[in-house]
Amino acid sequence: MTTASPVLTIDDLTVQYRARGRTVTAVSDVTLTLAAGECLGLVGESGSGKSTIGAVVQGILPADGSVTATGAVAIDGRPLVPVTDPAWREIRGRAVTTVFQDPMRSLDPTMRIGRMLDRYTGSADASAEALERVQIRDPRLVLRKYPHQLSGGMRQRIMIALALSRKPSILVADEPTTALDVSVQAEVLTVLKEAASDAGCGVIFVTHDLGVAHHMCDRLAVLQRGRVVEQGPVDEVIGAPTHEYTRRLMASRLTLDLDRSRPVGPVDDAVVAAMADAGAESTVPADLTRRWDAGELTWDAFVGETAALGAATGTPPAHLVSHVTRTSLSLNGISKSYRGHGRGKRGLHQVLHDVSLEVGYREAVALVGESGSGKSTTLKIAAGIEKPDAGTVSRQGVAGEGTQVVFQDAGASLTPWLTVEQILLERIEHTRTGAVLSKEARLALAAKTIGLVGLPPEVLAARPTQLSGGQQQRVAIARAVAVPPSVLLCDEPTSALDVSVACSVLNLISLLRHSLGISVLFVTHDLAAARLIADRVAVMTAGRIVETVPGERLAHDLTTEYGRRLVDASLA
Repeated sequence: MTTASPVLTIDDLTVQYRARGRTVTAVSDVTLTLAAGECLGLVGESGSGKSTIGAVVQGILPADGSVTATGAVAIDGRPLVPVTDPAWREIRGRAVTTVFQDPMRSLDPTMRIGRMLDRYTGSADASAEALERVQIRDPRLVLRKYPHQLSGGMRQRIMIALALSRKPSILVADEPTTALDVSVQAEVLTVLKEAASDAGCGVIFVTHDLGVAHHMCDRLAVLQRGRVVEQGPVDEVIGAPTHEYTRRLMASRLTLDLDRSRPVGPVDDAVVAAMADAGAESTVPADLTRRWDAGELTWDAFVGETAALGAATGTPPAHLVSHVTRTSLSLNGISKSYRGHGRGKRGLHQVLHDVSLEVGYREAVALVGESGSGKSTTLKIAAGIEKPDAGTVSRQGVAGEGTQVVFQDAGASLTPWLTVEQILLERIEHTRTGAVLSKEARLALAAKTIGLVGLPPEVLAARPTQLSGGQQQRVAIARAVAVPPSVLLCDEPTSALDVSVACSVLNLISLLRHSLGISVLFVTHDLAAARLIADRVAVMTAGRIVETVPGERLAHDLTTEYGRRLVDASLA
């Protein structure tokens, strides 16, 4: 670790927000230092205060009276009063620059990359050199492109080049790799670390991923509820944490060697009990199972009997169907092309090539691969959102209850003006079959379902915008399983969540799968999450499934060069 003079000192910083007549303390009595050439990681869950500290360093807290900040902040030895000092205008974007999580929100979509860089470097030659420093191989070609013509990893490298081209004393990196695939993430982290070191600037690295922090940082400051509860050299904090909160974060970290027989992170006993109750209520009569297995019933006859049974017992027919069908979802020879994706308006770009995949009853299958591999398109075809150009899709279950999707951005998938109760009632209203449920029965089912995903009853009266990211994702799962589908389709449902929240969501999906008798197709770029949740893992690249291995053996049985590269990036 470097012993250079501090480029940043923060003493007894306290930040409070005022909204709707309430005062919320986001940061309390925080003291930190950052040396030139050093990387300081700020880690903690959502609401811990790490992004607020980053905003203070950037000088971007609102100055409209809604925020008060006390304490002392100095950059390059220059004292600054947080929020109110006009000197921030001289500091922001010069002495302090930023790399955000989503570069598309920071890059001007109407401007070529070269024009953006030239404003700070002064010439095309200097801009090309700036791109070379972030390991872009053909900088002259990239300078002529617009942001939308580049991959996410390439756009993030350009953001790093832009930030460092201003020769800052401090670079604030706010979750810069959260949305990237594991192999691209490793590359971008290496580029950021080397480029910042070469430039001699200090880095404030904001993240909820302890693995990323360990790879990137020299020191860590662990924040909980606005306070620094532990800080020190990264190897000491990660290797021998002294605070219980840090130990809990470490216990929630997903790795490729976790024990799959046990839940990860904190376990909600109330959810486990609710799962057991749900499973007990879903027993299929032995005679019905025997007659189906013996081939004594046609599909139509079986659906008719389960519908009658569902009407009599209040059990959704799709749930009964899923208990006795051997394959819940089958994709056979699926191909898909889109027009105008980098091939000209008249051309076709084929994104799926002869994809075949089966998901059995109560089985979890994970589909892994980098961005552009075709995994999300496969999920959309499985859900019926997209239609294949060739091939067939078979979904077992009563019409309307075959599949349900849980998306990556739960907040965007939930209607913001409806309460959680209204969101659940809408799902129950639209999917019931057999007996018509009364309003009282529907309200009772909504309340039971919200308990099933570990949320308290008062959440029913809240709107999505009043909930945390983890709570929103649980509501999205509750909506999907209010009437249990045959297959739950999950599209990166944990990639934007804190480690402990991500673990709780993975535990929840696994419990739902076993107690409700549903199958799961889980799309992700996180191999550790895939290994934890899946019986089988299918590896996808360039629109093809190149190999499938047991989840338990994911780190060992992959044989293709591409599969091994994904594993190596996850272990880095």
